[in-house]
Amino acid sequence: MSIFQTIFKRRTIRSFKQDAIQPEKLKKLVDAARVAPQAANLQPLKYVIINDEKLLEPIFKTTAWAGYIRPAADPQEGQKPVAYILILVDSEIKKEGYDVDAGAAVENLLLTAVEEGLGTAWLGAIDRKKIKELLNIPDKYIIHTLVALGYPGENPVIEDEKDNSIRYYKDENNVLHVPKRKLEDIVFFNNKIV
Repeated sequence: MSIFQTIFKRRTIRSFKQDAIQPEKLKKLVDAARVAPQAANLQPLKYVIINDEKLLEPIFKTTAWAGYIRPAADPQEGQKPVAYILILVDSEIKKEGYDVDAGAAVENLLLTAVEEGLGTAWLGAIDRKKIKELLNIPDKYIIHTLVALGYPGENPVIEDEKDNSIRYYKDENNVLHVPKRKLEDIVFFNNKIV
């Protein structure tokens, strides 16, 4: 699969098979994240792999899913993530301006997950205070975001937006549809739409 195909195959997954992910695969995802472009090569990001079964449910309870169609798209019992990767920022290295660093790193992680047959959900709607307590994260670390992981239990489809709406939805067959703006509506060249 080409990188372009991988990009188009990657969708947010909210239903996971309950098969464990091998630790080597989880480490590979972090390895891909760590080599992403980082401003001034400061590399302020750290990663916590969470795959201890005792922590999965407490971490799940700190998350919010699919704002447009809550709770219909929330992972149900038997469909929840089987691992997480928590993205931290070391504030002793960088106190602000780290969102671009994190974005590049997480995209590497997400695309590598697709290559490994994994599904992901990149979550920003999380209870950072509770996660910090659950995992005993030292104060010098800022919790950025959380990536939920598992083997996909669904196959969301990408489509062009309709009626100027980007709201995702589930159809009568429970398939998630993810509208994206049309290419011709977002490409500009020499101040003219191409």
